[in-house]
Formats: sequence, structure tokens, C-alpha cells
Amino acid sequence: MIPLKELIDKETNVYEMTCVAIKEADIYAQTDKGADIEASGEKVVSVVLSRALNDEIEYTEPAEA
Repeated sequence: MIPLKELIDKETNVYEMTCVAIKEADIYAQTDKGADIEASGEKVVSVVLSRALNDEIEYTEPAEA
């Protein structure tokens, strides 16, 4: 289940966080980690969004050219 309330209530840059979550979900989907999540009855996007909302995904912004 996608945590919509937490997504709406988040006070940080939601667009940036969502972009990070999409990239992370793509990585999971292409690895065994995604298959493990699906096997447990969860959805990759929901798990990744929850992790992003709880600040469990670390990322850096690319350097400007």
C-alpha cells in the first residue's frame, strides 16, 4: 500500500524524494531484492516509498556542470 498520508505530509522536496524512490524501485525490480519483496506479498514501489519517507535511502545531488 502506498503511504499517501505520509507523502502528502512530508515537508521536504517531495518531487526530489519521489525521483529518488523511482530510481531505487527500478534498481530493486532488476535484482533479487525486488523478487524477495514481491514474494513476501509486498510491492516494490510501496516498500521503496516507505523507505524514502522514513529517510532510509541515502543519495547525493549530482554536481552541476
